[in-house]
Parts: sequence; C-alpha cells; structure tokens
Amino acid sequence: MTLPLQGIKVLDLTRALAGPFCSMILGDLGADVIKVEPAPTGDMIRTWGPFEGGISAYYLSCNRNKRGIAVDFRTEEGLALLRSMAGKVDVVVENFKTGTMESMGLGYDALSSVNPRLVYGNITGFGRTGPAANWPGFDQVAQGYSGLMSLTGLPEGGPTRVGVAIGDMTAGMWTAMGVLAALFSRERSGRGQRVESSLLAGLVALLGVQGQRYLSAGVIPEPTGNHHPVIAPYGVFEAKDGPLNLAPGTPDMWVKLCTLLELEPLMSDPRFVTNKERMDHRMELKAIIDNKLGERTRHEWTVEMIRLGIPAGPINNLEDMFADPQVIHCKLVEEVAHQTIGQLKQVASAIGMGEMPEGSVRMPPPMLGEHTASVLREFGFSAEQIDRWLSTNVVTQFDAVVA
Repeated sequence: MTLPLQGIKVLDLTRALAGPFCSMILGDLGADVIKVEPAPTGDMIRTWGPFEGGISAYYLSCNRNKRGIAVDFRTEEGLALLRSMAGKVDVVVENFKTGTMESMGLGYDALSSVNPRLVYGNITGFGRTGPAANWPGFDQVAQGYSGLMSLTGLPEGGPTRVGVAIGDMTAGMWTAMGVLAALFSRERSGRGQRVESSLLAGLVALLGVQGQRYLSAGVIPEPTGNHHPVIAPYGVFEAKDGPLNLAPGTPDMWVKLCTLLELEPLMSDPRFVTNKERMDHRMELKAIIDNKLGERTRHEWTVEMIRLGIPAGPINNLEDMFADPQVIHCKLVEEVAHQTIGQLKQVASAIGMGEMPEGSVRMPPPMLGEHTASVLREFGFSAEQIDRWLSTNVVTQFDAVVA
C-alpha cells in the first residue's frame, strides 16, 4: 500500500518544535524526511527534559519517521553540502530567525534559482517582514501576543497559557498544509513556491468566534474559565467523584437535561428560559446543576447523558486518557523499536486515510547523525568525500560517535 507522499524528499533544516512538528507530519504521510542537525551538539531540543533512556522527551515527541544527519553549519564545506542537497529535494523546511538562511546561502531565492521545483516551507515567530519580524519565536510569547492568553483562564486568575506549546505546533500544522497545497500546485505549474506561516499567524487564525466577535461587534472577550463564552449551561460541572464536561448546546438538549436531572421547574424559571437569561445567571444555574450532579458519579451521569443525546464526558488526566477504552480502540498510541531505548511508545498521527497502511509510526526519532553516511551516499557523494568530511568533522556519524 503506497503512502500519500511516497517519493517526496524533504530536507528538514528545522529545530526546536514548530519546524520539526511540521516535518514529522510530512514524514507520517510518507515523505522521506532528512533531518539535518548541527554538528557536534545537535538540535537544541535534545537538551530539554524530561529524558527517557537519556533522550529528551521533547525530541522524541516530534522527530519520528525521519532519517538523521549531522552537519557542521559553521563550515563553508558543510553549507555547500546542504546547498547541493537542496538542489535534489522536493521540499526544504526551516524555522531559523529571519535572515539567517539567506546569510548561509540557503534562502528561498538562492535555492529556487537552482531548483525551480522546490517547495520552501518557512516558519517564523511573528512573520518574515514587519516591525516584529526579528522577534525570537517562543511559544508563550506568541500565545500572549496573539490574544489567545487573554481568552484563557479563570476570570479571577487572569490570562493563562495553554498547557501545550500550541503556538509551535499550530504553526507547524499550518505550514505542513501549505507545503501539501504547494506540492499539488506544482503538479499543474511545474514550479515550486515559498510557503510561510508563523506562531503569530497560526494562533490568530485559531481565534475563531472570539476573533469574529471583536471584528463584527467590537466585543473584547475576557476569560470565562471552563465555561463556553456564549452558551449556558456549557462547561465544567461537579459530579460526586470529580469534574465532567457538559455541553447541552441546543434548546432541545436543555429540555432533556432538565428532565434527566429532575429540574423541570428550571424550564419556566424567568432566570433560565432562554440562553440569554441563562448566560446572565450562569453561576446560579451552575450551583443548581452541581448540587444535582453531586448525587452520582461522572461515569453514571455521562452514560445517561450520552443515551439522551446530550454531549458530556469526564475530564481525564493523561493516565486516565491513555487507559481509556476508546483511545486504545482507536490506536492513538503506537510502539516502535528504538536503537537505545528499546520499545518506544509514541502518540500516533491524527490523520487516517483509507489507502494508508495502518500505523503511522514507522521509524523512531533518529540518533544524532544516525544516517549521515547512508544519506550522503544516496545523494551521490563519493565514499572518499564522505570519509574526508567525517575525518574533518564537517559531518558526524552516530556509530563513529559511540565507538
């Protein structure tokens, strides 16, 4: 069974999280991703804990389905090697600070002049041009700058970051989608193009109805905690054994909820007749619902609500989630053999396609320089040339490092 991007070769010059997440998506879809790390230390993310078998969990989370080479970016020979490789691939992805790639002769204009079919994915923190173009792209800074943090958190607690690096990963996802579109466009035009996104643009694009509320009505939304900004009741409520999410988003669901909870008088109570009144008296309504939900467990209530067509579900921690029968059934965790760790568990790709083989994790995240010699041979470099680069540390091979 053929993978969708089989035959597409990607030169991955990214580091940290946004870029590697982008190239991992392409690798999951079947592209041959060549991860280039700076010798001798490698991707900065390798130093970020916690660690499994001495390897960064951060690094493990975003570098599967890639082959790894290590090249000394500080040498002209190393840069010339990368320029040569870029002339033979379909895609280059990078997330260096604006202007860095150009200074190394690896910018889009230089590479596309030699390889007109090249698709060039470029991820920045705040955009390639403009007054903030040179700001370093750190996730939490972008979360705040984008307005996302102003929407997140409890009203009394102030802005709160999302619990994962959503700016990094979103920028990577948008860029991966752009690369796919550019590859499709190339089939018609015969030419590649630059694809760019940023942590800022990626997060602003996720503002959804909150962004539209401001643009359409001038409303500056404030944090509403665990409750929906425009629908009530809709949010986190307390059952006998802990919190659950409850989302009766339609008038019919509201009626069913009142009936299930034996709170029929609420349907005619002036405070709760319409969604507007329920929003105005949200906390009073929450207290009434919490009091009733406290009679039974999260699981008991969830089963009853789903039976009636009312969206609901427990709030799991990660131990709960990874042990959940639905998560297990959907095979959202996969295992792959790793060179030093042994069997490595990985969160699976979220993409399923009928013509793809089952399982997204085909290769473990590479060790630093694990595939240097074999990849360079594939790109047409002679054994003598590769040996000379290895002996002068222009490139590094994993086996040579640990010998």
